[in-house]
Amino acid sequence: MSSQEDMIVGQLPEIPDKLYFRIGDVARLAGIKPYVLRFWETEFPGLGPKKSGTGHRLYRRKDVEMVLEIKRLLYEERFTIEGARKFLETRSKPEPAPVAAKAAGRKRVQGDLFVENRAADLTRMFDKVREELRAVAAILK
Repeated sequence: MSSQEDMIVGQLPEIPDKLYFRIGDVARLAGIKPYVLRFWETEFPGLGPKKSGTGHRLYRRKDVEMVLEIKRLLYEERFTIEGARKFLETRSKPEPAPVAAKAAGRKRVQGDLFVENRAADLTRMFDKVREELRAVAAILK
C-alpha cells in the first residue's frame, strides 16, 4: 500500500528507522507540502528541527511523530491551530508501549504512539469547556 493510500484509509505511515529526516522526507511521510511544515514550525514551539551545517532542516523521529500528531489534530479532529497548540501543551506524556509488546520483542508500530486514553482526554476537554462556559454565563448575568 502506498503512503497516499495509507493516508486515505486513515492509517499512519511507518516511520523509517533513521536518526534524521530531511524536510522532503517528513513531508512525504505526512502527506503534506514542505511549506506547511515550515509554517507549523512557527506555530508549534515543540516542533523545532535542527539545522545542518549547510542550513538544511533535520527532523528527529520525535519531530516526525509530532508532525503526524499535528496533522491528525488539524485534519482529522478538526482542531484550529491554536486549539491544537493548546492541546499539545496540556496533554500528558504518552504512556510507554504496552508491556506485552515489549515482552514479545515486537517493534513499536506507529499506532502504538497514540494509544493514550482517548476517553479520559475527551472528558477532561469537555470539563474544561463546561467550566469556561459557566464563567462566560456568570459574566453575562
